[in-house]
Amino acid sequence: MARGPKYKVPRRRRREGKTNYYKRYKMILSGKPRFVVRKTLNYIWAQVVIAKPQGDIVVAAAHSNELVKKYGWKGGTANTPAAYLTGLLAGLRALQKGVREAILDIGLHRPTRGGIVFAVAKGGIDAGLKIPVGEEMFPSEDRIRGVHIAIWSKMLREKGLVERYFSRYLSRGLNPEELPAHFDEVKKKILLDYGGG
Repeated sequence: MARGPKYKVPRRRRREGKTNYYKRYKMILSGKPRFVVRKTLNYIWAQVVIAKPQGDIVVAAAHSNELVKKYGWKGGTANTPAAYLTGLLAGLRALQKGVREAILDIGLHRPTRGGIVFAVAKGGIDAGLKIPVGEEMFPSEDRIRGVHIAIWSKMLREKGLVERYFSRYLSRGLNPEELPAHFDEVKKKILLDYGGG
């Protein structure tokens, strides 16, 4: 452990691996709202946050579990299609509150090309928010719709292993091979709910 008269103990949230204060400082200096994306093993959150001296104020938010409760989503709640739909929902809500642009805040998540955090950002952009992210960072359209999951489940079905890997999908009444069509259906419901088409 570091010692000595010049050693400075890192702030608590940095020690816990929750906040990168250097990145946060740079984002707050921009003066723009942040499109905050956080993911866990089972869920994804997307929030539009404005920094104030008294603390962050959440203007709009969406949670991937809302897709199940409100829109009849039968797929996983932490995969790429669910990430995109969560971002779309948060973006539409932010537009309703008058937010037109934001900067992406992925926290301590690694910025991997085609990653889930960028699927959330793509959802926010498709909703109408202006978020500066390079096009090469987004997952492909097929990946966003879950075509890769449908192909994999088809391979597993041939080996007789689909029940082992997709028990949650099957218990909700969704054949994983039909995920892209289900994605389109849920996306349409969300857009209709917020006056889109």
